Amino acid sequence: MIAHRTQVATDAAGRYLVQLCKHFAHKITVEYDDCRGRADFPWGTCHMEAADGVLTLRCESDSAEGVERVKAVVDDHLTRFAWREKPVLIWEEA
Repeated sequence: MIAHRTQVATDAAGRYLVQLCKHFAHKITVEYDDCRGRADFPWGTCHMEAADGVLTLRCESDSAEGVERVKAVVDDHLTRFAWREKPVLIWEEA
């Protein structure tokens, strides 16, 4: 399993987590509450956690290509949802 992780400092961590999960739920299987979420893409999974002003994202897949696709989708959507804050996601191997 290949996994990459990033953290985004924001006071709206819980709101962004729920917004991402609700949006993804239109097309894929998603489980979430106010603090944790999981989105199962065809090519990998994204685990989300909102706590103390930080949104933590962990993307994983069986392939490097798969994890890059998950990261790209999550990065693109969070950037659009948090456009006022202009988050920069810096991913590192988990």
